[in-house]
Amino acid sequence: MQSVRIGVIGLGNMGQGHIKNHLPKVEGLTLTAVADADESRLANYDVPGFTSTQALIDSGLVDAVLIATPHYDHTESGIAALKAGLHVLVEKPISVDKADCERLIAAHDGTKQFAAMFNQRTDPRYQRVRELLQTGVVGELQRVHWAITNWFRPAMYYRSGGWRATWAGEGGGVLLNQCPHNIDLYQWMFGVPTRITAVCGFGKFHDIEVEDSVTAIFEHGDRNVAVFETSTGELPGSNRLEIAGDLGRLILEGDELKLDLYPSSNREFSETVQEMFPWRKPESSVETFSGSGGQHTEIIRNFVAAINGQETLLAPAAEGIHSVEMANAMIWSGLTRKAIDLPMDAAGYAEVLAGLKAK
Repeated sequence: MQSVRIGVIGLGNMGQGHIKNHLPKVEGLTLTAVADADESRLANYDVPGFTSTQALIDSGLVDAVLIATPHYDHTESGIAALKAGLHVLVEKPISVDKADCERLIAAHDGTKQFAAMFNQRTDPRYQRVRELLQTGVVGELQRVHWAITNWFRPAMYYRSGGWRATWAGEGGGVLLNQCPHNIDLYQWMFGVPTRITAVCGFGKFHDIEVEDSVTAIFEHGDRNVAVFETSTGELPGSNRLEIAGDLGRLILEGDELKLDLYPSSNREFSETVQEMFPWRKPESSVETFSGSGGQHTEIIRNFVAAINGQETLLAPAAEGIHSVEMANAMIWSGLTRKAIDLPMDAAGYAEVLAGLKAK
């Protein structure tokens, strides 16, 4: 295995966490440089440090970079690294808005590995749900309800950085910071909706200008409808995914995945049953899970393996545009109280975001 020299760009909480907790666990990976605009942070690492992204890229000390800067910097840092011929692993979201996602993805010529930090794709719970959906075990999907309200953050969290929870610094709130993981998992399991309608609470629970509460409806043509809810203001919160299909349902909550199945479709049962108020008892089973998979370490390990031609990427960065577009559409719908059709007008939303930043 070829040893990969990696540089970390951005030494805030995420960058420091990757260096301390994840990079040392990955075989064939060596930290050889760091970069941060705050020069005082560079002295904490026994590798060359740079106060600009471009200086690190131009140093010749790295084969790959991990970008862990505030959100808006993901686009330009990623473009610069890709154009310099480096492998790139970028934190979520890959960009703040769809238009920037398109610019970033266009800079990738396919010769280097370009991955996103969608670490929850390594969780065996979601891998199992995706597997079951792909086999069609619950039949044609009718309804999905996912409540992810266990992203609670206190006021001090938002005060910890001037860029947090601002349009100019972060480009959004829960949908751009915490929930990109779940939005990515949603499109990974169910595909991208064709229309989104959302009600957003902007500063509902905190003294912030961006969204900290969202309830959205995802339409998938005439197939099925999903309700997607998230918040950073609820305790204890919950993470419950319910999937109803023509042959049964899946319920994922905590460490348990419950599967209720019928021998024939509900549509067929409805047409043939000779009772006014019938009931069917499903065949039920429960799977339990322990642990949440390899998470950040596994994404980085897979990134290195892909660089060495041994594996394909678990989370290609090009797929990151879907979660960004869905987040943009929810915010836009929340601002206008109108449904947003997908594919979304990228330039139109970029104009809206520019106006929010200017305020």
